[in-house]
Amino acid sequence: MIRRRFPWFSCLLVGAGAVVTVVPFLDMVMTSFKGPGETGTLPYRFLPKAFDLSNYRAAIDQLDLPVLFRNSVVATTVITVSVLLTSSLAGYALAKLRFPGRDFIFRLVLSTMMFPPFLFFVPHFLILVHWPLAGGNDLLGRGGAGLTVSIVALAMPFLVNGFGIFLMRQFMVSIPDEVLEAARIDGAGEFCVWWRIVMPQTKPVVVTLGLLTFVDAWNEYIWALLVSTADPDVMTLPVGIQLLQDHVDPARTMPIVMAGLVLSILPVLILFLLLQKYYIRGVMLSGLK
Repeated sequence: MIRRRFPWFSCLLVGAGAVVTVVPFLDMVMTSFKGPGETGTLPYRFLPKAFDLSNYRAAIDQLDLPVLFRNSVVATTVITVSVLLTSSLAGYALAKLRFPGRDFIFRLVLSTMMFPPFLFFVPHFLILVHWPLAGGNDLLGRGGAGLTVSIVALAMPFLVNGFGIFLMRQFMVSIPDEVLEAARIDGAGEFCVWWRIVMPQTKPVVVTLGLLTFVDAWNEYIWALLVSTADPDVMTLPVGIQLLQDHVDPARTMPIVMAGLVLSILPVLILFLLLQKYYIRGVMLSGLK
């Protein structure tokens, strides 16, 4: 009713939301170009006095950027691919296959979404420490550091995602069973039905889940910090950027940290711009709010 009588009010709300969303991002970018002494002073200056790239050079010099970027890319790629694969396979099984205990398994998957991920970090870490025949461990998982000293540790706890299974299952339920039955009558196996018929119809949802997973994995900090305490060689970009504050002149800390944040956000921004049409369509089709 308000929307019909006061159309300008809707535009005002959208505009206010856009400002609240965009201004912090622009402030981060502008701060990354500021010089020493330009941050934390009053009156506040949104624009830098002079656009200088020295903060980016300092961030690259302080960070071992190639190593951090490699660790983040490898861990994020492995997590995203694994989540898409396991979620689509499990979602297909829970949506289109009939077997004893299917509903119970689906409820069990839903229950995993009730707990915060960091609740399981300590058990995950202990499992990785005592992984047999890895990192100097014997067959019983004793004597070494296990998988905590390898890049595998960054991805291991996030290879399966309950929300991803739920999202894929909810979308696959809407695919007509008659189409799948026709393919089975023609001799197609379940894997063929999943790959050739179901997956092409779920492309928007797959892209949506992939983007959400990529962003979460790329920005993961607590687990990456825990793993990097065991082996600094597996440190990722978020952890490295946070540690910048301990190694940079306090007068220049904020601009250099902001420069590091801009560098770390670029891959996510580029990926979203390339896949935004699929993402928007996937949000609309899946009913995700």
